[in-house]
Amino acid sequence: MSASTEGNARAAGYTPHPYVGGRTAALRALAAWRMRWPGAPRVIVLTGNPGSGRSRLLTGFLMMCDPEYRKQLPMDDLDPATVPPDLPAPAVPSAAGRTAAQVLWLLADHFELAAGRTEDVFAELAARDEPVTIVVPDVDQAGPVRAAEEATRVVREVLTPLAATETVQLLADVPRELATELAGALPASQVQVIDLDAPEWADPKGLVLHAETALDARSGAPELPYTTDPAAGRALAEALAARAAGSRLTVQLAVQSLLMQPEGFDPADASQLPTSVGEALDLHARRLGADPQTLRLMLAPLAFAEGDGLPVQLLGTLANAVAGRDMSQDLADGMLLAAPFIQPVEPSSEDDEDGAGEDGTGEDAEAGAGDGRTLLRLMHPALAEEIRSGLPDVRDTQTRIAMALLEEVPQQDWAQADPYIRDHLAAHTLEAGLLPQLLTDPGLFAHADPVTLRAAIEAVPLEQLGAPARTYLRTAPLLTRSQASATLRAAFLESAFVEDGLAPYAEALHTRGFRLPWRTLWSVPLAGVRAVTTGSVAAAGEDGTAVSRSVAALLVPEGTPGSRTLPDAADGAVAPQDGTAAGQDAGAVNGDGAAAAGGRTALLLHDLRAPEYVDADPSQVVQPSEEDRAAAPLGFSRGADYLRVWARADRRMVAALVSDSPVTDADLSPDGVLVVATERGVTARQILVAAPPAAPSVPAQRTGTTDADASHGLEGDHS
Repeated sequence: MSASTEGNARAAGYTPHPYVGGRTAALRALAAWRMRWPGAPRVIVLTGNPGSGRSRLLTGFLMMCDPEYRKQLPMDDLDPATVPPDLPAPAVPSAAGRTAAQVLWLLADHFELAAGRTEDVFAELAARDEPVTIVVPDVDQAGPVRAAEEATRVVREVLTPLAATETVQLLADVPRELATELAGALPASQVQVIDLDAPEWADPKGLVLHAETALDARSGAPELPYTTDPAAGRALAEALAARAAGSRLTVQLAVQSLLMQPEGFDPADASQLPTSVGEALDLHARRLGADPQTLRLMLAPLAFAEGDGLPVQLLGTLANAVAGRDMSQDLADGMLLAAPFIQPVEPSSEDDEDGAGEDGTGEDAEAGAGDGRTLLRLMHPALAEEIRSGLPDVRDTQTRIAMALLEEVPQQDWAQADPYIRDHLAAHTLEAGLLPQLLTDPGLFAHADPVTLRAAIEAVPLEQLGAPARTYLRTAPLLTRSQASATLRAAFLESAFVEDGLAPYAEALHTRGFRLPWRTLWSVPLAGVRAVTTGSVAAAGEDGTAVSRSVAALLVPEGTPGSRTLPDAADGAVAPQDGTAAGQDAGAVNGDGAAAAGGRTALLLHDLRAPEYVDADPSQVVQPSEEDRAAAPLGFSRGADYLRVWARADRRMVAALVSDSPVTDADLSPDGVLVVATERGVTARQILVAAPPAAPSVPAQRTGTTDADASHGLEGDHS
């Protein structure tokens, strides 16, 4: 198949695809791939220059692959060789804004796989009896942080293993610099690269049609000589296409420019027709009597914008920072100048819900969320690249942007910061080379979107990160998996800081305005703890008199430093709880401990409230009676890696804990100290009943390695 098929299709009288408007050769190749035509490749890598129309082609093709949407298309009028068979729609996990792991777990959820690890996803797909069809668009836009280069990870960690899986029929839209790498991982007989800028796939006539349609007054263009006269429109369309060197984006920007501001445009003057995206910007400015550099400076903040776009109220602040001067008058006078290149966008529903209370009450809502604010972004990522490339020092520009954003945080209180600043400042400081210096404020750790912050931190070499950032990186999978609100993120981080010996950072979170559900009292990295219980033991006071000391009794392997081996008759002194609410609530003591432990065990005593061990006779430990526990104000229940603490009086949940490793055992003292043993160690938390938070959602459990064992992506976030 080649570009010559374009002319054959038109000669046969077929209607162009109403959305694509051409690309017959590429559509035929994609249709053959979809129907598994003999000789068709199993994997197609779609690539081309930015603005070549890859996304438009893929969208138009997917329209025909969707059984419902194809009912709205003139299927009988299209070239039959471009029409894929009427099959169930393929899986389409868009990479835009997502990490490699998120893309993979989207696939796992789509196919309802039972995989618990990334490698299991590929194994389960390989074991399927029937082939699966997967289309991955927008790889060039992958990742929540631009500078983190997530597209490379998507290709290497997701697309390459998928392409190597014989049961997978794959179509991926990949930047040119990664297309060769992906295609090179497969035998030539299994893969085809469609480069839309290569001569065999070029569609010059389709580009003319694209321009002609945009210039047609019947398509909504204002009435002008070249929009109402078909001959004039055709002549201008041909001139635009001839100058644009195959770039759909260049033609689109040129048409938008002249339709928004037709004054001063002479269709007969070819010098007013752009040959590139950058020339489209500059010609537009000159035609309107403006300085092209001023237009670029006005648009520069949007060229650096992260996420869905930049809040309109921050545009002036960042324009001033980039230009190094007051741009307020330029912006006030020049919004019509910039209009052809800007696209307003409403925040996504995820942004609106960010920080809302997990019970839906919005109790934990953060400032700015859900306020219906308008975001601005450039019409196309290639515009951003053009503007960025024209700046003398991108890193210096990012530094000035980051400093300007930081100054916009009221009293450095992240709860009052604009959501954009809170969630994306890390991305700006990453490209400025300043991210490690930012990662010292526990308030930012708690308030920032964990997906974005994690992606930014992971892009920094580990040796450049300080201890607080390493703790955050260790905890981030838990924060994303639990989908916790800012308050619960703060609570999980508070415990993590104590676990890592960073008590001042944990204490700081209690001063940041959060209503935390607990205060972490201590944590010890003990391996092999088989059971825990709370109780008391007689000890000598400072004056020599006997006093009762609250302790946590830990059942540990024999030989653990500081422990005392239990006599055979006392092996049942501390028994694992049965995992039910009733068993944990009662703090059951029975004779099954030795059997559960699998041999001789020892008891290690730790002060219940202070970070120190207690040297005392294990036989002297007195556990709360069943009556004491029944009279306690709090009870708890637990699952494999989560616990819930509730008030007995009204069964109201007052705390919920999701662990990053399986829970071995737990106990709750009558006065509200929760002691939890996991594979990582033992931690004690004082439950703060006066400030109950909403509970996080507890995700469905997967078998296999826990989320915290991995260091990349959002392995446990299957939303």
